[in-house]
Amino acid sequence: MRHQARLSVISLLLAAFAASVPARADTLTTYGDIARHAIPGIAVLISLDKKDQEGVAQLAATWVVSTGVTYSLKYTVDKRRPNGGRRSFPSGHMTNAMAGASYLHYRYGWKYGLPAYAAAAVVGIGRVQGNFHRWEDVVAGAAIANITAYIFTDTLDSTVIIIPVFDMKKKNFGILAGVRF
Repeated sequence: MRHQARLSVISLLLAAFAASVPARADTLTTYGDIARHAIPGIAVLISLDKKDQEGVAQLAATWVVSTGVTYSLKYTVDKRRPNGGRRSFPSGHMTNAMAGASYLHYRYGWKYGLPAYAAAAVVGIGRVQGNFHRWEDVVAGAAIANITAYIFTDTLDSTVIIIPVFDMKKKNFGILAGVRF
């Protein structure tokens, strides 16, 4: 329980910090630059604290594969960023942040996943507000990480599963949820 409380407090503080400042791109950009590493880092610390070496290996696999897919797409697609830069699609920041959040969700359940998803969502908001990405770049990065975590992570608490669903053709997204009683 104390892990969940710590993660919730850290995630809520990060989200509150980002939300408390008027949507200044530089503040959200700084948050994203930190949180893209902090969220997976916190996931590693939680797993190590739980003596869950198997989980650490699953997180590593999730991160390596999702990052590989993301950067392969970045160089293949080479989409222009809103600020004129290159390699916008998909968002690497969002892939990294969501890899940690999705791993926590699939490994330890929604009590870990929900605050981590909230913290990761702010990373995506910051990437769009900072004019580094469009929403489809952020959604694609999140989807890559989430699908990869779903594939590589064995669930320890499967009472609630939340899976994002995307339809890029119609630019729709939603959430598929399941509850086991």
